[in-house]
Amino acid sequence: MTATNYHEPVLLQACVEGLNLKPGGTYVDVTFGGGGHSREILRQLSSGPDSPGRLIVFDQDPDARANADAIDDPRLTFVAANFRHLKRYLRLYKIDQVDGILADLGISSHQIDTPERGFSTRFDADLDMRMSQSGELTARKVINEYPEEQLHKIFGMYGEVTNAKTLAGVIAANRVNRPLETINDLKAVLQRYAPRGREYKYFAQVFQALRIEVNQELVTLEEFLMQVPEVLATDGRLVVMAYHSLEDRLVKNFIKSGNFRGDIEKDLYGNEIKPLQSVTRKPIEASAEEVARNPRARSAKLRIAEKRP
Repeated sequence: MTATNYHEPVLLQACVEGLNLKPGGTYVDVTFGGGGHSREILRQLSSGPDSPGRLIVFDQDPDARANADAIDDPRLTFVAANFRHLKRYLRLYKIDQVDGILADLGISSHQIDTPERGFSTRFDADLDMRMSQSGELTARKVINEYPEEQLHKIFGMYGEVTNAKTLAGVIAANRVNRPLETINDLKAVLQRYAPRGREYKYFAQVFQALRIEVNQELVTLEEFLMQVPEVLATDGRLVVMAYHSLEDRLVKNFIKSGNFRGDIEKDLYGNEIKPLQSVTRKPIEASAEEVARNPRARSAKLRIAEKRP
């Protein structure tokens, strides 16, 4: 499997340019996936004996390791872990600070297109949705074991489902007679409550909510962002690409204020307390040409920030 088949990198050039690469610098790609962004970073880093560049890549999906193994490059270090453990693993490799960090959030095309992973409504499979197969929580457990009130909260907060309370009640009632074990089991329930003509979007909202809960995506993103200011060297860049408003809001607020509320705090002298400075006034979005070639790019929002001196 080639990296492009695994996942076509979105906004490739904008991401790499956003890192403002130094040939001999040390960089981190916390969402390696198919390695598309990482390959381009390596292409621009120095490979000379005096000051070679270095790239540390993270991915908790075992399928991504094969893509990393295919890159025979001593400058590349693969970390088989979730990027919420960024600082811990950098310390393990005796790295105090880095010159840039790239995060391409969400799921890869490979994960979506692998039926048994349970991410897509296009296939029937077990309700899984784990990005890491070592995780114990699955979508099946969420659907069948979470209290009705908790399902209501998840559908409303993570999926922004309009009839979240009704849906949670219906699922709770249906699972009494028989567990909902497969994607088609769940879709059969959703079908009756999806707005006519907008069934696909409704399914996508519910699946997004389940995926976020199973993988603790928003909590993980917050934990990662909180480590960034300490890990980034002065003038180092953070480049983050988000695919839905919940992720993008967290990134936007953190860059703006150093917290997730978006409230800018000041010191005793009236100076703003925030570790990062936004490089782009607005998020960068894909061109019409890229969206036509790669529909997944349609919802991507790329934000770039720099660590202040």
